[in-house]
Amino acid sequence: MQFRELVVAGAYEITPQQHGDARGVFLEWFKASVFADHLGHDLDLQQANCSVSAAGVLRGIHFTDVPPGQAKYVTCPRGAVLDVVVDIRMGSPTFGRWDTVLLDDAERRAVYVGEGLGHAFLSLEDGSTVMYLCSTGYNPTAEHGVHPLDPAIGIEWPTTARDGAPLAPQLSEKDAAAPTLAEAQEQGLLPSVNDVEGYLASLRR
Repeated sequence: MQFRELVVAGAYEITPQQHGDARGVFLEWFKASVFADHLGHDLDLQQANCSVSAAGVLRGIHFTDVPPGQAKYVTCPRGAVLDVVVDIRMGSPTFGRWDTVLLDDAERRAVYVGEGLGHAFLSLEDGSTVMYLCSTGYNPTAEHGVHPLDPAIGIEWPTTARDGAPLAPQLSEKDAAAPTLAEAQEQGLLPSVNDVEGYLASLRR
């Protein structure tokens, strides 16, 4: 596995080594010891999720209260999505910045989204399947969102699908009603970088 830290600290692109022949392909898409070496702590897996999306479906920007937050390891075994990580940690030097990774069934990359970061993706093909490994289970009272089309964040979402067809973002009612980043900050929803760093320090003990 090759790790590349994104412009948002605490998030990584992971590229696996694929072994293929006439029968197909084999790869390791997660290995605990490799993650511990890069993160400085174990990734405690508590829940595995799967979502299947039509082309144009836009999910996010989602995040969870810290502590404990929810780290995610995300990959796309079928189809293609543009995966986006947003720094929503108040006090972070990269607050409001974002970075992207194309997840698809060709390169089979993955993204690690650390605690306290916002996460979203746009499906580029019908039936795109996204698998998440999560460090904590779902807690509806701790789950929040920021509007993925917030112009102040300015994410450059693709306008064409994998097959070249035009894309129009499709949001859930919940995501469409999410506050902007500024509104979420005013409402006291965003984690602070100090809370995140303090929690991560506790994992390394």
